[in-house]
Amino acid sequence: MRVRHLLSAMVLAVVTAAALPAQSGPNDQRARAIYKELVEINTTDTPAGNVTRAADAMAARLKAAGFAEKDVQVLGPDPRKHNLVARYRGTGARRPLLLLAHLDVVDAKREDWTFDPFVFREQDGWFYGRGTSDDKGMASQFVANLIRLKEERFTPDRDLILALTADEEGGDFNGAEWLVENHRDLVDAEFAINEGGGGTMRHGKYLTNEVQASEKVYQDFRLEVTNPGGHSSLPVKDNAIYHLAAGLARLAALEFPVELNDITRAYFERSATVESDPAVAADMRAVARATPDLDAAARLSARLPYWNSMMRTTCVATRLLGGHANNALPQLATANVNCRMLPGVAPASVKARLTEALADSTITVSFVKEATPSPPSPLRPDVMTALESLTREMFPGVVVVPVMSTGATDGLHFRNAGIPTYGIDGTFGDIDDVRAHGRDERVGVKQYFEGLEFLYRLTKSLAGEQSPAR
Repeated sequence: MRVRHLLSAMVLAVVTAAALPAQSGPNDQRARAIYKELVEINTTDTPAGNVTRAADAMAARLKAAGFAEKDVQVLGPDPRKHNLVARYRGTGARRPLLLLAHLDVVDAKREDWTFDPFVFREQDGWFYGRGTSDDKGMASQFVANLIRLKEERFTPDRDLILALTADEEGGDFNGAEWLVENHRDLVDAEFAINEGGGGTMRHGKYLTNEVQASEKVYQDFRLEVTNPGGHSSLPVKDNAIYHLAAGLARLAALEFPVELNDITRAYFERSATVESDPAVAADMRAVARATPDLDAAARLSARLPYWNSMMRTTCVATRLLGGHANNALPQLATANVNCRMLPGVAPASVKARLTEALADSTITVSFVKEATPSPPSPLRPDVMTALESLTREMFPGVVVVPVMSTGATDGLHFRNAGIPTYGIDGTFGDIDDVRAHGRDERVGVKQYFEGLEFLYRLTKSLAGEQSPAR
């Protein structure tokens, strides 16, 4: 009986420990403090935002941990939007590994949120705040893990470069692009680990761990209607706002054709193996065929916006502006339409489809800046082996899947510079509850600390370690 009670107590202790979020160790506590500090620094592209403050704060932490002054640089073309580039010295036996994350975030208004978006909040097993998932969680994990490696006196056989950048979300001083063009020597690497991947779960069940090797192409279009206007007491049918509104209503029905590539086809094939609904799994296999089943694609598109975006180019109205006075007929009405184009799709062809869908010659369509496509990164055996091995170790039953990101990341600038970049995270999120860029952005407490440990082990695996002298 005493042995049985002892065994029961041991099992209970193990189960209880496994159920608790892993935030008792020194690195967990440090990571949480860094996470909180980053979230509570407003790094939006607004007058109140300042990315340099966040870069300086992270630089101070690295220097306090023993990083040399020469190896921690804060630099950039705009005083409020500096980037942090730090180097963890290795033996140099192999070319460096770049750890990439961005510090800037999308703006968030207090009135839109349940609570202040720039106050780090832990509640009911979640971390809340603007940037918790995009991308200050990953930034804090990288910083904490490099400090941990420093404390452990880890000697990799390649340098580890940390780049925390500005203006990934918007603005005129994209930090990643500027660093590649003006300070290539600081960020040059054999390959990079970035955001864009990560684990997916549904109702608490872990499903897939994604490695982002490609991404859609970001392109904004400006829609504009001009009109002589006049006095509001003398309305006419030829109204700029009405023209634009009617055109946008027609645009809402526009759907681009289904097109899969090698990465998205592999995504659906592998995801089908862990999908619990047999009908959904069958549809995934059907769209992954050489000739996709369009009925299956339609069902998947209706089920989840993420799957829809994975299979086709998408365009959506995101901003609207019209008129200049309450008592005047509008002389100008404009809208922004944001498109995420599949790799290889010509921007001019998308513009032509928009013009056709709007079906109104008074609405002009023009490009907002020029799209920047990027080539897919080859699935390196060393990266995939490390990722799959670590996923099996930490998340048994989870399948590693290559993925094309439906959003855009700074990885495109490094891919275009010849540095293969992979979105790998290890922090799991609910596929049906994506809050990045939206209201009450959050990350699970348990999942954050799992991601912290995952990136620590992955970094060590990819960095290697100097063999001890004999």
